[in-house]
Amino acid sequence: MFKFLAMVEYRGLKKYLITKNEMDGAAFKIKDDPRITKVGKFLRKFSLDELPQLFNILSGNMSLVGPRPPLPEEVSQYKSWHRKRLSVKPGLTCLWQINGRNDVSFEDWMRMDLEYIKNWSLLLDLKILLKTLPSVISARGAR
Repeated sequence: MFKFLAMVEYRGLKKYLITKNEMDGAAFKIKDDPRITKVGKFLRKFSLDELPQLFNILSGNMSLVGPRPPLPEEVSQYKSWHRKRLSVKPGLTCLWQINGRNDVSFEDWMRMDLEYIKNWSLLLDLKILLKTLPSVISARGAR
């Protein structure tokens, strides 16, 4: 997956930060994550770090709409019912993106992804796409 790097890589630092995790489940987010650069903070706030993923979409590895691509370390912590979200192509935006992003619990995030998969339609994709820009501009739930 292509993405602008918004963090410096501190090998082993995450194990010291794990106690500061503000998300539940397999997700890892910290409001003032010391690994995020100043430029990275701006890129992430407005989801500009995601722009290179348009190349993933054009190459057919991603869809515009679908569950966000997980990190391998997150997948290793999935419960069996979470794995169904891996059955579809990952997307640039999704229900999670327009419904609060990091303000949503991990379990609710997984439920939204499964709801999307179960109820997929072109109309649903269009609704999500139309709600994505206002969501990104407002930066609600962005970290």
